[in-house]
Order: sequence, then structure tokens, then C-alpha cells
Amino acid sequence: MGTTAVSALLLLAELLLPNRLDLLAPPAFLRLPAEGIVLAAVLLVLPGRARRVTTVPAGALVGLLTLVKCLDMGFYSVLQRPFDLVLDWILLDDAADYVRESFGRTSEVLAIVGALLLAAAVPAATVLALMRVTERMARRRPQAVRTTLVLAVAWVTCATFGCQAGGAPVASTLDAQLVDDRVRAVRAGLADARVFAAEAAVDAFENTPPDRLLTGLRGKDVLFTFVESYGRTAIEDPAMARQVGAVLQGGTASLGAAGFEARSGWLRSPVLGAGSWMCHATLLSGLWIDNQQRYADLVSGGRTTLNKYFRRTGAWRTVGVVPGVRRAWPEARFFGLDRTYDSTHLGYRGPYFSWTPVPDQFTLEAFDRLEYGKRNRRPMMAEIVLASSHQPWAPLPRMIDWQDLGDGSVYGPMRKAGKDPAEVWKDPESVRTEYRESIEYSLRSLFGFMRRHAHRNTVLVFLGDHQPRPEVVAGSPRRDVPVTIVAHDPAVLDRVAGWGWTPGLKPAGDAPIWAMDRFRDRFLTAFGPQHPSAAQASRKAAVRRTNHSGSSSQG
Repeated sequence: MGTTAVSALLLLAELLLPNRLDLLAPPAFLRLPAEGIVLAAVLLVLPGRARRVTTVPAGALVGLLTLVKCLDMGFYSVLQRPFDLVLDWILLDDAADYVRESFGRTSEVLAIVGALLLAAAVPAATVLALMRVTERMARRRPQAVRTTLVLAVAWVTCATFGCQAGGAPVASTLDAQLVDDRVRAVRAGLADARVFAAEAAVDAFENTPPDRLLTGLRGKDVLFTFVESYGRTAIEDPAMARQVGAVLQGGTASLGAAGFEARSGWLRSPVLGAGSWMCHATLLSGLWIDNQQRYADLVSGGRTTLNKYFRRTGAWRTVGVVPGVRRAWPEARFFGLDRTYDSTHLGYRGPYFSWTPVPDQFTLEAFDRLEYGKRNRRPMMAEIVLASSHQPWAPLPRMIDWQDLGDGSVYGPMRKAGKDPAEVWKDPESVRTEYRESIEYSLRSLFGFMRRHAHRNTVLVFLGDHQPRPEVVAGSPRRDVPVTIVAHDPAVLDRVAGWGWTPGLKPAGDAPIWAMDRFRDRFLTAFGPQHPSAAQASRKAAVRRTNHSGSSSQG
């Protein structure tokens, strides 16, 4: 009886298990699963041999659905979406890499072994449990039939009257809905390759002559800088807005004193919580890259990225600074980079800060040493990725005197004195605090670089790649990230006068929000040969700037 009871409870728990951690509470298990009632009825109707044959695949199916729910829990907790049965398997390898780099090789091995054991044990235990319950039902068939009929009537009654427990319907169809959703998702995933190929075939600038591309930026150094996990939350969350806002305000003032102006807006990222490479690809390719299959199709195709358009003109050398890359990165060729500097080519001899291989301040100074500060060089288009604000946000580097960076060995004591990520992640508020401080550090590093090394022909475009994890955004579904253009030459910002962006480094709450894949074409249009309306907008902006300067002088 004890074994039968445990088996029944296991089956009931699996059928009622939600696929999100925030729904994992006692009320979730105070329901009647339609799938369990139907399964019991079918097994009671079948004759002995057919019943035994049916039990194994039915139990395996329930176990596999339980594993899918577990995968969903992990994906919801990081990406705020369910696991995609077609497109997401490759991300499990990235998850293992993240665990290794953040918590060590032992943690990675334990996580993989645990996952494999779970994948084998859950279906096996479910089959055995269903076999046990089915055997007991067959022995006491009259009682089992009556119980099943009572449960069926109770389910129909609860469904009819909309009975709820903890805000959820008592008459549950959780697994049936899960199967239906996954069938639809699989169909969509299988068809997505054709959809994406059709989207990638359309490029409004593919046939534009090189001398008609990016004419408004000739002679400029254009630096596209991604700040990891720099999302709207960092700017607007009450727990972060004051501190991050002060950094942005200070940056606006210090860069303004050096003759730079800025305009800021919002972009809607294709992902949330993780997947930075998809965001980079979305911005640079002008295509919506929200899954790994699209990314793989993109980098194996012939799409012309923003980097390639700069290189196609013959007026720029293209450089990539990607400190988060630790191994061969063949995608550099696709993106059109003449030279790439990964974590092993920046001259860094200091420690990792959890996942982050190179602190942002060192990355930027190395960029100047290796490329930007060279004399008699061609204008440069650079793609720079700042990684210090990558989760788990502990331990964190801090700003030091730029002259003391050396080969990075100075970071050794700082790393040892830093916080343990395992301890930080025990408290959600600690996670949010460390996230905020990481964003402050990345922004200070970037603004410090600009003050030290930027010149009259420097144009900086910096943006977040995606919002941080759900724990930090407090469950908000918003995917907005800030984007800012900084330039010394007023003519550069005149080109974007019609965008409606906010003056300064901090976008206003009501500033325009564009999908990130729209940026490439808008940028190429704004800085191409100007059409009359664009020229008119530039003249109006110049008049407004002149009037503003006059008013300021009078004041």
C-alpha cells in the first residue's frame, strides 16, 4: 500500500508540476489533472496485455513532459521564455560553459552529471510508478472504476463552475496545453528557416555603390560598443535609477566639457536575460535574431552587416574587440572584421572576474594601445564588447588609475577580495545591487576612455545588448535597452535630428523605441547621401543649436 501510495503521489505531482518556478507553490498541486483521469479510464478499459503494453509509453511520455517542464523552469528563470524543442538544444552547451567559467570545472561536471541522471531517472521512475498503480487498479477494478468516475464528475463540475485554488483552475489541463503549445512551437521552429531565408534575401542597401555609403561619416572613427546587460531597468528601476543616473549625468557633463554632445533613445532587444551574440548580430545585420538557428543561418550566409558596409567603402579599417571570446571565432570573417582581438590577444595577465575574462577598463585601454592610439592609421570602425557587467556580477573589478593597469596583474588582490557569486545569489537584493554596480563600472570605464583618447573625429555608438535576468528586472517583460550616439562634430548629430532622441547620455522615458533590427537601415540612411528632408532637418537643428547657444550666453 505504501509503494502504491508513493507511486500515485509521484504521478500526481508530475501531472500537476508547473513549468515555471514562480508558480511552484502548494496551490499548484491542489487540482484535478484531466490527463490523469483520462489515462486511468483508458487503462481500465484496455484488456490485460494491451494495458501492460500501453503503460510503458504512457509513463515515459509523462516523464518526458516532466523533463520539459524542468527545462522550461530553467529557461524562464534566465530568458523569461519556455524551452524550444527545435532550436534551443545548442544553448545547453553554452549553459555548461557559463557554469564552468562562473563557478568552476567541478560545478560544471556536477551540473552535467546531475542533468543526465535526472534525464534517465525521471522517465524510468514514472514508468515504474504507473506500472505499480495500474497493477493495483486491475486487481481492484470495481473500486478503481468508481473512483475514476467520481474524479471525472468532480473535474467536470469544477470546470463548469470555474472553481479555483490559489488563483488557478481546479480542473487542470496543464499537460494537454503543454503538448499543444509544443506541437505548435515545433511546427513554427521547423518553418522558421524558410521564413528567415526570405527575410535575409531583402537588403535595401545591397546594390548601393560604395561611394554612396556612409558619406556622412567619412574621416570619422566610429566605435560601436555593446555594454553587457545594460537594460532599461538600470536606468528606471527606483533601486538603481539614482546611482546609474548620476554616472550618466556625470558622463554627460565631463564629455560635454570636452566638446562632445550626445543623443539617446531605446531599442527593443530580441532576447532577455542572455544571448548577447544574437543581439549583436541583430543590430549589425538588420535581421531579427532571436534563436540560435537563426544565428547559425545568418553567419553561414551572405548577409552584408554594418561592419561589411563600412569595409566595402574602402574608407575604414574594421576591428573587433571581443574579450568574452575564449576560443576560435570563425564568425569574425562573416561580420567583416579585418582584425579581431579576443581575450587571449589583449595582453591581459590578470585573473578572471567570475565569467568575465578581462575587466572593461583594461579592454578599452588595450584597444587604444593595440589599434586606436596608433599614428598615421586609417579611419576605423570598431565593434567593442564590454563584458564586466555579465552575470553573475560577482566578484567585480573597480576603477583604478589608468596608468597602473600594466598587464592586468594589479587585479589579482582585487579578485581575491571580491564577493563570492554563490553568496551573492542567495539574496535577490544582493544580486540587484551587484548588477547595478557592474553597470556603473562599465559606464565609467567607457566615459573614462572617451575622455582620455577620443578626438574631434570620434563617433561613439554605445548600447545595451539585452535586459538582465528576471531576478533583476523583477519579472518585467520589457526588452528595451538604451542606445546613445556621442560625437564632437555637430554635423554628425544633425544627421539624426529627426530621430526624436533625447539630448544627453540618458534617454527619456518617452523617447522612441525601435526594434533592434531596424537600427542598421536607419543608420545607413541617416549617414548616406542626404535627401532634401534630411538636409532640411539638419538646417533646423543647426538653427536650434545656435539659438540655444545664444540663450545660454545671455543667461
